[in-house]
Amino acid sequence: MSTNLQHLDPMEFASRDEIQALQLERMKWTLNHAYNNVPMYRRKFDQAGVHPNDFKEMRDLVKFPYTTKQDLRDNYPFDTFAVPMDQVVRIHASSGTTGRPTVVGYTQRDIDTWADIVARCLRAAGATDKDKIHVAYGYGLFTGGLGAHYGAERLGAAVIPMSGGQTEKQAQLILDFKPDVIMVTPSYCLTLIDELERKMGGDARNCSLRIGVFGAEPWSESLRSEIEERMGIKAMDIYGLSEVMGPGVAMECVEHQDGPTVWEDHFYPEIIDPDNGGVLADGESGELVFTTLTKEALPVIRYRTRDLTRLLPGITRNMRRLGKITGRSDDMLIIRGVNVFPSQIEEQIMKFEQLSPHYQLEVNRKGHLDTLAVRVELKEHSKTISNDLRCDICNDLRHRIKSMVGVTTKVSIANCGDIPRSEGKAQRVVDLRAHD
Repeated sequence: MSTNLQHLDPMEFASRDEIQALQLERMKWTLNHAYNNVPMYRRKFDQAGVHPNDFKEMRDLVKFPYTTKQDLRDNYPFDTFAVPMDQVVRIHASSGTTGRPTVVGYTQRDIDTWADIVARCLRAAGATDKDKIHVAYGYGLFTGGLGAHYGAERLGAAVIPMSGGQTEKQAQLILDFKPDVIMVTPSYCLTLIDELERKMGGDARNCSLRIGVFGAEPWSESLRSEIEERMGIKAMDIYGLSEVMGPGVAMECVEHQDGPTVWEDHFYPEIIDPDNGGVLADGESGELVFTTLTKEALPVIRYRTRDLTRLLPGITRNMRRLGKITGRSDDMLIIRGVNVFPSQIEEQIMKFEQLSPHYQLEVNRKGHLDTLAVRVELKEHSKTISNDLRCDICNDLRHRIKSMVGVTTKVSIANCGDIPRSEGKAQRVVDLRAHD
């Protein structure tokens, strides 16, 4: 049975005054909940000389200390939980590859809230309860697969829980099952498009999909355009991270592909200077910080996401939007004093019609100086180009990167298929300095 979508989530369309009043009420609850039930937060607040009773209005939040990923790792695995274990019904962990994972827990109410939020995201993207939704995010400890799955079910859609990998089978099931929506990382979507094009005679635009919900990694506007053109879909940006909830913290709205709307009734955003921690005004670029407003099992206070973006006013809703994630403050490359993000390199690569979006950056060291090499692939239809044209493209790309990013690189072009394909988050950077 179809539902009046606006009546499902009245706060989604609330006025700014209503949103701020609810944020104030929920922030007071969260600060008290964390202080009273999580020893880490009691210590952090006490060390900072602040108490939840000191919070009277939203501007008072600056008095409270930040939370970092290291804080969560230092209290591994469950010492950050704010409820007894018999109230925890789900445990996830971050997909990080270094150090201890960050562990997150959920009460049943947390799971229900999460499902509601992801369903809201899907509605904002234009999905309905009549759709079939193909979930190609990984299932398991990673929050992507199950987060998307429960939200799609809450929407009332038919869920195809494919998970990541098995690319040939994925493509065949898309052709056979004819889903309307796909939820997947943008880098893996490129791999799927390659396979669909092979199965469909070089053109994937006639597949059944009309909406793609892409998250878990930064992606450029050029990559969005490529996916939309090659797959014939509307490509929408979903934002989330496991420490705050999982996918669904913010979602782009179909009316305007103008940056994900933050669901501010559940997550309070701030932008700070990543160097000194000072809070920046809306519109200024810096590091994104979140405080959860409704999480029971794992409340987080002023969590430093390390994602670099800015807060923009709402357009289709009165909640604020995120600007494009330009990179991370902790994976930024510094090459001879120049700050470099993979997304900046990607933007330049996408300007060449002969080059595919599959690439890797290799960081190395010669003597005391860091060097950056760019490996990029030819598209399938460009595999027969001459060596002279390859050299011209390498020189042109090298020049563009130098001019636009400000760093000298070594550029090499590989044949189609030579760069390892991702089945989840792409490994864009290979740091060879660790082997020196």
